[in-house]
Amino acid sequence: MDLMWISFYSLGAMALAAVLIYVARYKISSRIISTIVSLIAWALLIIAFLLMIPVLGGSTHA
Repeated sequence: MDLMWISFYSLGAMALAAVLIYVARYKISSRIISTIVSLIAWALLIIAFLLMIPVLGGSTHA
């Protein structure tokens, strides 16, 4: 049950990262702010990846 919630958090972080990348590329005109938003998005992707490791290698018992 806990792995299910971890996977939901990971998917949410990936979705938020995708939105932030879109905003950084197409909606923000300031180069500095766009870079900061992109770095936040990359950090979210790395966190999502790290959260998915226990989910994918998770336990098989119920």
